[in-house]
Amino acid sequence: MSKENNIIRSSDIFLLKCQTGIRGMDDITDGGIPGGRPTLVCGSAGCGKTLLAIEFLVHGAIKYDEPGVFMSFEESSEELAQNVASLGFDLNELVSAHKLILDHVSIEPGEIEETGEYDLEGLFIRLNHSIDSIGAKRVVLDTIESLFGGLANESILRAELRRLFRWLKAKGVTAIITGERGEGTLTRHGLEEYVSDCVILLDNRVEGQITTRRLRIIKYRGSKHGTNEYPFLIDEMGISVLPITSLGLRHVVSSERISSGISRLDTMMGGEGYYRGSSILVSGTAGTGKTSIAASFADAACNRGERCLYFAFEESPSQIIRNMLSIGIDLEPWIKQELLDIYAVRPTIYGLETHLVKMYKLVREFKPKVVIIDPVTNLIAIGSDTEVKSMLSRLIDFLKSNQITAFFTNLSHTGAALEQTEFGISSLMDTWLLLRDIEIGSERNRGLYILKSRGMAHSNQIREFLLTDDGIDLVDVYLGPAGVLTGTARIAQEIQEKAAQNLHKREIEQKKREIYRRRAAIKARIAALNSEFEESQEDFDKLTQQEEAQERTLAEEQAKIAHLRAADKPNENQ
Repeated sequence: MSKENNIIRSSDIFLLKCQTGIRGMDDITDGGIPGGRPTLVCGSAGCGKTLLAIEFLVHGAIKYDEPGVFMSFEESSEELAQNVASLGFDLNELVSAHKLILDHVSIEPGEIEETGEYDLEGLFIRLNHSIDSIGAKRVVLDTIESLFGGLANESILRAELRRLFRWLKAKGVTAIITGERGEGTLTRHGLEEYVSDCVILLDNRVEGQITTRRLRIIKYRGSKHGTNEYPFLIDEMGISVLPITSLGLRHVVSSERISSGISRLDTMMGGEGYYRGSSILVSGTAGTGKTSIAASFADAACNRGERCLYFAFEESPSQIIRNMLSIGIDLEPWIKQELLDIYAVRPTIYGLETHLVKMYKLVREFKPKVVIIDPVTNLIAIGSDTEVKSMLSRLIDFLKSNQITAFFTNLSHTGAALEQTEFGISSLMDTWLLLRDIEIGSERNRGLYILKSRGMAHSNQIREFLLTDDGIDLVDVYLGPAGVLTGTARIAQEIQEKAAQNLHKREIEQKKREIYRRRAAIKARIAALNSEFEESQEDFDKLTQQEEAQERTLAEEQAKIAHLRAADKPNENQ
């Protein structure tokens, strides 16, 4: 990012901002700390003040080509270089490249006596020489209490503080000054925060025996900034600040659908599965199969060649792999192919915010397409309902903004209402699957139904949820006058229905045979009548022929007789 992007305009006044390079820090400061001005970083011992200041200088020298000067009043240069070497910061190399100067000024409070004027000219000369020798743009003074520790006169102290801050402004360097937190005040003297243009408070608090680091911007003259407390993490990569309010409901959604890994469940969601980048919740009591559904989804993602990051808060990776083998899901090959990473840890090892920062970090490093959290209810041990919901809402926003599909399991307690979650996260979910126990005839079986699934038509039917040697199967439950039947009750009912169907089928077949016999008998009678009719016709024809033959014969005989009587006189009338 160019420096031009770090200039904020207010009417005709330009406010130059200096990027810190610390992950998340520039987001909540809206571009960085005030350029050419002093910033006070205060907090109690061990909260990370010195490390933040060192990162500010290192990133300036490496990323932005801005050399820096670190003036320490407590740790020696050698100690400082050793302390940050584990984070990958090679201060000696930057010193050799003339990009950084480490200067240790030893001041013993007993040596300071208020004998009149307190003169910082010697410090200014020393600091000015260091700045000019490498053209430094960034300066750190660590810590200011050591510089003014021997002064009890508040008026002198205030005057010298103002003088120091004015000198730094006049020099045009962006400065970070660290200070120890006092009793009821941001610093021991309670004055530094008033003369600083920007004040950042670091806090390392312990709640329920769990440590959490937080950062808050107390003030920032001339610029808008985040006002909440922001968790931050110190790990092998340095400081990571997690913005809370930087993400909103502006993420782009996808119309692409991805398989759940259970074909019948995909069918219940229109035959296509979940939306990519959506949030999915599976709720149920212990033993209902939540982890099995999560493992099926992870297996399906890896089968597509997508990476899956699995956060397990109850079981170790080896235990999950072993248990899933019992239902025909082998996750180990995906781990070897680096398509699946199972991060297993007890929730109580960190605070909520540290868990969140860890998740952010692992997601950025592993770059998954699917993230599974199993189960989210275990987080209730380290935070209140409100805190857990806040943490999960930030995680969901982060995943959605990166088009990562989030899958959560939620443990419901026996006797509690199933259609609610421990800390009200159901409203954050796009798809909510509910697993429930169905007890019939002293037998316990599992049922599954889709409580909601935004943006898609989905089944409203309950399916019996079976864990088989070949994975998960969903079968239709029996719905009838007796209600929902599952397990052996369903099988017994199906046997009864099949027997009744077979009996009915046999009755129909018997009736058909009777009708066939009757039809055959009628056909036989018809054939017999036809035969009788034909015989009668033949007799009739014979009688007719005989009568005709007899008449012809009689006529012929009469003609012969007439001829023989030819002597008789013919009748005159003839």
